[in-house]
Amino acid sequence: MVGRITITEGEFAGWETYEVTHSTFDSTVGPFYRRPDPDGSMRCAFRAEQKHMNFGGRMHGGCLMTFADIAMFQIAYQEMEGGSGVTVQLDSTFIDGAYVGELLEATGQVTKAGKSLVFVRGEIVTGDRLLMTFSGVIRKFTPRD
Repeated sequence: MVGRITITEGEFAGWETYEVTHSTFDSTVGPFYRRPDPDGSMRCAFRAEQKHMNFGGRMHGGCLMTFADIAMFQIAYQEMEGGSGVTVQLDSTFIDGAYVGELLEATGQVTKAGKSLVFVRGEIVTGDRLLMTFSGVIRKFTPRD
């Protein structure tokens, strides 16, 4: 089980992130942060670093897709009921690029949740610039020991 920790200092004070106990893909590209908005919906964020850029000086599309995938699970957190899941579909539309130093935020909503599937849509922005829209499907499952 991965533990959540609340950040107490710096730019992301008051946000949560996940405790990194071993090397994973998420720990390589992150850290990513989350916090609920006043309406209870989840907001995710991270600060763009050089490691996120492509050779053209803009954020790599794969990094945006990774952030969308992680955000999708956070947006669906309540529907997951403490369980696990896997992404079975993730669609995206790239609209603009991000640069080193920019704060990226993802928000969205669950459009439908059933017994085994959760449908999510969202967007990634930096300031007032829309960078990407996404939609996806999560398949819920009970993890094996």
